[in-house]
This record gives sequence, structure tokens and C-alpha cells, in this order.
Amino acid sequence: MDGVVETTPRPRRSRPVRVADEIKQWVVERDLRQGAKLPNEAEMIALFGVSKGTVREAMRILEAQGLVVTRTGPGGGSFVGKVSAERARSLLANYFYFQDLSISDIYQMRRALEPEMVRSLAGSLTGAQLDELEALAERYPEPAQTAEQEKEQHIASLAFHARLSDFAENRLMGFVIGFMARILTDLTVYRRLYEPPNRTLWERGRRHQIDLVAALRAGDGEAAARIMASHMKGAEEMMVAQEVHLKRQFIED
Repeated sequence: MDGVVETTPRPRRSRPVRVADEIKQWVVERDLRQGAKLPNEAEMIALFGVSKGTVREAMRILEAQGLVVTRTGPGGGSFVGKVSAERARSLLANYFYFQDLSISDIYQMRRALEPEMVRSLAGSLTGAQLDELEALAERYPEPAQTAEQEKEQHIASLAFHARLSDFAENRLMGFVIGFMARILTDLTVYRRLYEPPNRTLWERGRRHQIDLVAALRAGDGEAAARIMASHMKGAEEMMVAQEVHLKRQFIED
């Protein structure tokens, strides 16, 4: 009918899922932190007006998410947990695994965020942090000779960016950048984007990382941002070309 907009109905959420959300909201409203003890089962039943089975299933959902930790024995019970960044990235990666992300999708985000992150980090990193980044940048002083070595170097290069994201003062930005390094690593491996060995990619990537650490050590945020922007642009071009080459090779075979 004209004027009627059809919408896809949202899937109905089960009662345990709804109660799990209510428990999370209850925790947030009381500003409870990691390690805080939660009400016992009988108190939960009274608080949320549901059955014992529903409370137990809701708590199992929260445990699976890492938001609740249960301990038995004296002093035991249910406590507020904390989801690690690595676990959160793993859960998010499961979603994007089915989204058919392209290299360009990822680099569109990287170009926007990573130069800004390093600009803000210049002059704020400790000597130990800079030394760690420098060691990562110089880990492979020679280009790869085999596809397996190339894969190791790709993964190590992305580990540099993931570690850099750990130092971000803006934790949301750091999380997103670390997540992009994670999914780009996965794409590189399962799409075999490390074949064949690419000396130019190794050379440019290594030089950019070494120059970036030098700029960060000097506290030059603008230089760091320029280096990162140049690195993102060149890396995207080469990774896309690598992907096209592999697709063409597959078709020809």
C-alpha cells in the first residue's frame, strides 16, 4: 500500500537476555567496579521479579561475556568482572568475519585515525615504550626470501601498530586501531596477501616505522602524523595491488 513503510521486525529477545541487560544496567547505575560482589540468587529473583531458572541463565550469559565471575567456597559468589581488550576484539572479530571487509574499508579507517593517534602520542611516551617500538620496527633487518618469512614480517609489522595503539591516551581510539590491526592480520593470513614476497613493501614499511619512532622520540607530532599518513597511503596501495594479483592468479589457474 502507498504511504506504508515496511520494516523488518526485530528478533524477539529471550527473557534471560533481557534480564542480563537489566543486571548490567543495575551494575552501571550503582557504579560498581571490577571485583564488587553482586546480590545472591534469591536477591536477584526479588530484584528483577523473575524465576530462578531465568536468573541462572542470565548470569551464565554474563559469565560467557566476561562481565561476571563466579567463585565457589568461603567468600564465594558472583562478582563484577572485566572484559579484556583482547577478548572484546575477538568477539567483535567474529561479527566482522561475515561482513566481507575489503582492504580499502580498513585503510579508510586507518588513514583517519592512526596519524591523529601518533600526533597525540609525540612527547608523551616513556623511554621504555619508545625502545620497545624501535625493537619491533627493526625486528627484520633483511627482506623475506620465502612466503612464510613474508607472512611473519607482515604480522610483525601489524604487531607494531597494535602495540602503538596500546599506548593511546584515548582508549576508544586505541581500541579501534588495535582491532583494525587484528582483523588486517587475519585477512592477510587467510587471503594469503603475503604472497609473493614484496621487497618494496618491506622496505617502505620498515623505514616508515623507524622514522616514526624517531619523530615520536623527538616529540614532533606533526612529523609523526605525516610519516604515518604516508605509510598508510603506500601500504594500502601495495596491499590492494597484492590482493588484485592474487585474484588474477586464481582466475588464471
